Amino acid sequence: MTKKNKSELSVLLGAAFLMATSAIGPGFLTQTATFTEQFQANFGFAIFICIVMALIVQLNVWRVIGITGLRAQDIANKVFPGLGYLIAFLVALGGLVFNIGNVGGAGLGLNVLFGLDIRVATAIGGISGMLLFASKNAKSIMDRVTNILGILMIVVTTVSAVASNPPVGVAIQKTLMPENINALLFPILTLLGGTVGGYIVFSGGHRLVDAGITGKENIKDIDKSASTGILVSSIMRVIFFLLVLGVVSKGIALESTNPAASAFQNAAGNVGYKFFGVVLFSASVSSVIGAAYTSVSFLKTFSKVIEENENKFIIGFIALSTVIMVFIGQPASLLVLAGSLNGLILPITLGTMLIASVKKEIVGDYQHPKLLLILGIIIVIATAYTGFLSLQNITKLF
Repeated sequence: MTKKNKSELSVLLGAAFLMATSAIGPGFLTQTATFTEQFQANFGFAIFICIVMALIVQLNVWRVIGITGLRAQDIANKVFPGLGYLIAFLVALGGLVFNIGNVGGAGLGLNVLFGLDIRVATAIGGISGMLLFASKNAKSIMDRVTNILGILMIVVTTVSAVASNPPVGVAIQKTLMPENINALLFPILTLLGGTVGGYIVFSGGHRLVDAGITGKENIKDIDKSASTGILVSSIMRVIFFLLVLGVVSKGIALESTNPAASAFQNAAGNVGYKFFGVVLFSASVSSVIGAAYTSVSFLKTFSKVIEENENKFIIGFIALSTVIMVFIGQPASLLVLAGSLNGLILPITLGTMLIASVKKEIVGDYQHPKLLLILGIIIVIATAYTGFLSLQNITKLF
């Protein structure tokens, strides 16, 4: 394998893990634990459908970004002048608010592992993310770090899942034949937003644009990278689901304040609790990296200064998130607002990519697969409905 091929393979894998670890944040853990306790083995069906839908979204988005060699906001501006600026603003705003939660999660992870004061631990979590982007080789380091953290999370969670002794046979049966599909529809769309909503679906695609892995000649590699990203996040989701199922199927109730920590602790005792610290820190720091990198990649459209000083702006983005978290604490209202924005962003961004996929002035002679297009349209309609429902959360804030 040539040096160039090794470099491209590293970027393709890095893009996949950047997307996957961006999805696996503190909210991912809490959401999965809460829904598993509520729906038990039936939740396996929701996870399965979400995986299929997330793959459809990701392939649609990454293919259009890859074929055009443009970032999402620039594609959006070609679809409708000014739309790209709106999307960039919404994604960056959502990314900032989620990043506040991610930095807080990193602090909590360090608190669990070493008993550090939560504010000190939060500052260390934020600084660890900033240090990565202080290097001239930040993007290649980012690829390696997200790979390592992703694998670490999967290994540690697998050990805890085995210790929880989940009823795998029941999980498979209920995944194929759930008791109440209607009750699972909203959790499916909620999971979808957490897997490919907001900035997450664009993180790896923008990484490929930065590395110049674009054009029709690279479409197979782009598809593989997109699929790998969904596969990694899905493996983590399934293993954690089995871990929690092993606990709740024995009639053990999870602590409502921190269901994910409770699941790890009940599965493997104090060692499990420390494992939770490792997973939470890894999930949070990798999400800090993904949110900051992707949010700033959207802001490049606004100014050449941002494009020329990308790493400095990423460091500033993480610093702002850290300061807000340390001095203000958990911004509950902002997190509700960010969740609502996330529900609104996916149908807008996916819909925009689907329109772009059939415009020759944007994609040239590229023929977008009709099946992907039709399935993508169905998902736009479904997520637009849940996005409309999420508007109720925004009105409650004012």
